[in-house]
Amino acid sequence: MVRTRIAPSPTGKDVHVGSVSTALMNYAWAKKNDGQFIIRIEDTDQTRLVPGGEKRMLETLEAIGLHADESPLVGGPYAPYRQSERLAVYKKHAEELVQKRKAYYCICKPERLDEMRKKQQAVKQIPKYDRYCYFHQEEIKNKIVKGEKYVIRLFIPNKKIIFNDLIRGQIEVEGSNLDDQIILKSDGYPTYHLGVVVDDYLMKITHVIRGEEWLPSTPKHIVLYEAFGWSLPLFAHVSLLRNPDKSKLSKRRNPVWTSEYLEKGILPEALLNYLSLMGWSHPEGKEIFSLEEYVKIFDIKDVQKTAPVFDPVKLEWMNGEYLRKLKVQSLKLKVLGFIGKNYPEGIVEKTIPLVQERMKKLADYLPLCEFFFQAPATWQVDLSGKKDFFNRVVGVLEKVNTWKATAIGEAMQKLAKELNIKNSQFFMDLRVAITGKRISPPLNESMEILRKEECLERVKKLT
Repeated sequence: MVRTRIAPSPTGKDVHVGSVSTALMNYAWAKKNDGQFIIRIEDTDQTRLVPGGEKRMLETLEAIGLHADESPLVGGPYAPYRQSERLAVYKKHAEELVQKRKAYYCICKPERLDEMRKKQQAVKQIPKYDRYCYFHQEEIKNKIVKGEKYVIRLFIPNKKIIFNDLIRGQIEVEGSNLDDQIILKSDGYPTYHLGVVVDDYLMKITHVIRGEEWLPSTPKHIVLYEAFGWSLPLFAHVSLLRNPDKSKLSKRRNPVWTSEYLEKGILPEALLNYLSLMGWSHPEGKEIFSLEEYVKIFDIKDVQKTAPVFDPVKLEWMNGEYLRKLKVQSLKLKVLGFIGKNYPEGIVEKTIPLVQERMKKLADYLPLCEFFFQAPATWQVDLSGKKDFFNRVVGVLEKVNTWKATAIGEAMQKLAKELNIKNSQFFMDLRVAITGKRISPPLNESMEILRKEECLERVKKLT
């Protein structure tokens, strides 16, 4: 059975959009193959943990529809799914490698390691551990018995490490260029390398689909698999998302946390649709398609090596396409869920058809429609000196018996003609009087929704 996983660290606000992109591939590959998708929390770097980060991360993944078959939330046969609760497992496996002389204890202090690296750099050697403790293990063990703090390092054999990446093809690395990586820290916590390999094996992960930043670590992971005598999973390293100018995604440029896009009113299905196009393209060239369709046709071998561009502007365009496809009732419910229940449902329902084509995200609704709920306190155009004009408008509006958009429009056009004012100028002044803005939803339809009394009250303020 195909089993994929994501293993995020709760060190940020919630889930990075790049992590969601990778999670989506893991989810799709598992579901396409009738497999299972697992979420595992890597919280071993205790110094970087953000309070509440794990909860928000798991809630966000649920909110966008990437439901795990196994996770800290739903449990599963290989629980616990939180690394900080598996320390005894890592300790046991690290000690097993020491017994097999595939790893060793190290008690070197930071000062010695710094001095060692400086000497290596001075003679242009690759900075890496010189294996002093490896060659003095009996002495080191005696010191550990007496209370000396230690770490456990992986012994990297001096041989070529070759593996196949489903996206990048065959990769070769000289083991002699790799450092003897620390796999168990002095506080008893594993480093990423030990934790990920042990967990992936014990949880029967078949495909490791992760970001390209982990590609340099993969040879070390292969050494670990071989040291334990375990068979390898299949590896696929996806390219990191980039800004439109090809720079690295950064919160200084654009939002990077998934919740920030949801808080703007980006629909989960639109976000997943857009992220599915990061490094992959639909065989028919389609841009808009469902998660179900994506799962059906996705193949990890079709993922491109080139860095995909994450463009928030294109994401908003796609979200707008999703909003326009919704029925009025569906969009009304989404808008109410976004803006809160304090707004009259009837007004929201009537205004949706006026603004649906203009909306790119749910957050666009209130700026477009706030005048329906509250009379403008300011006006974007100076309307002073137009009292006579607005007196005439009031007089005509009072005589409109059937308060419908067509009747309102006909009466106003007739008045514009009588006053010899161009329609563009006439309706601009009236629009600003009613809405406070130069640009608004269709004016006559808006006035119909606002009702006669409210429109008269707003215009009379300017007489």
